[in-house]
Amino acid sequence: MKIASIDIGTNAIKSKIFSTTPASMKFVQGMRSPIRLGSEVFEQGQLSKIKLNQVIETIQGYEEIFKSNDITHYEIIATSAFRDTTNSEEARRYIETAIHHPLRIISGLEEAKLIGFHPQASAGKTKLFVDLGGGSTEFYFRQREEIEIRSFQLGAVRNMLKKDEIEEWKRLEAWLLSIKPVRKLTGIGGNIKSFLESQNATSLKTKDFNERADQLGRLTTKKKISTYQFSPDRADVIDDALKIFKFIAEMLEVEVITSTKWGVSDSIAVKLFHQIYSSDIKIL
Repeated sequence: MKIASIDIGTNAIKSKIFSTTPASMKFVQGMRSPIRLGSEVFEQGQLSKIKLNQVIETIQGYEEIFKSNDITHYEIIATSAFRDTTNSEEARRYIETAIHHPLRIISGLEEAKLIGFHPQASAGKTKLFVDLGGGSTEFYFRQREEIEIRSFQLGAVRNMLKKDEIEEWKRLEAWLLSIKPVRKLTGIGGNIKSFLESQNATSLKTKDFNERADQLGRLTTKKKISTYQFSPDRADVIDDALKIFKFIAEMLEVEVITSTKWGVSDSIAVKLFHQIYSSDIKIL
């Protein structure tokens, strides 16, 4: 059986398809559409019908691919932009009416908790995942058996548009200082993944990370695209994303920064996988 997930993010809409058996999941295909909802939400306060129609058209395109793959089990979720827009409920109903499928807007803390589905989330004594999106940054921190999840209103698109608040930075700083030191940080999201790939690295020592991020920051958006083949919607926000990572690493005294291909769409698919196959279990 194939299953799928759709993640309506702040900077893009992403979908992943997996082939499953009762005992396994295998990644089949991933899709990404650069629809930036955050620009309208953070600058105008709400999502327009024009933007919502773009979302609907994108989802329907994904659903056609699902249909060609005989996929009937899939979940659609939305994150920061939909949480923050003033017409959130109206927008959700408008999309659901058009696509005839539920759309679930998840909280920042649920988004952080979903990171726990990562295959390495329970490995080792200490683990820190930082999911830096367009509108918010989520943390999944495990130290031995203790798990902490946090969500902050700081993100690549939000910060690029200068809609971040100093109080949120202070709230983040206070929490980071309460859990330091953390020697290794695993970043989630397209910005950290694209940056490390552009440096031909799977991980970097923090000192090297900072130096190379500063070098990248001195390039124009056009130069970033031509030199590293970044997409336009990656090239214009990546500096703001890396600034957040640098701040986190400094506060936590991080020594090594790495990334993972894992994202919200993976976690949603894994959660759906468990829901589907747990129904096969009979309680006597």
